[in-house]
Amino acid sequence: MKSEIIIAGFGGQGVLSMGKILAYAALFEGKEVTWMPSYGPEQRGGTANVTVIVSDEKISSPILSEYDTAIILNQPSLDKFESKIKPGGNLIYDPYGISTPPQRTDINVYRINAMDVAAEMANVKAFNMLVLGGFLNVCPVVSITNVLKALHKTLPQRHHNLIPLNEEALKRGNEAISPVSQA
Repeated sequence: MKSEIIIAGFGGQGVLSMGKILAYAALFEGKEVTWMPSYGPEQRGGTANVTVIVSDEKISSPILSEYDTAIILNQPSLDKFESKIKPGGNLIYDPYGISTPPQRTDINVYRINAMDVAAEMANVKAFNMLVLGGFLNVCPVVSITNVLKALHKTLPQRHHNLIPLNEEALKRGNEAISPVSQA
């Protein structure tokens, strides 16, 4: 099993954190992992993306030109990465930052209204964990249990009080994702 994933959006949306948590969760499962972030100097508000590869075997290179799954959180990222998803692959997006929805019909498209659910939870910081929960519904490359272990590893001790909120967000995101029917 090998899963090549790009997560892309604006800085401040938790894109890099989502990738790091996914990578640590895979390490806890004994899998091979690469985590390669990319962001502009602006960070918050600028574009950011992270490539994560999770595999049962050694990974030859962290550099990818196509992806099995793209998690897209804004229009510039959709414009850049939609064409780079392998045929039959997955595109997961939150419509909040998308003005022109995905157009490809040779991939599986999933919509998660993570921003709406984060507003219901009264915590926009739960956004990235909602999206990660949705991704794990579509592509269960790691377990929620190991994602929670990864949260303990990546969050500073002073923020460990937020882990129950993040756990709830993972579960709600897992339920909030749905396939988009394509004409």
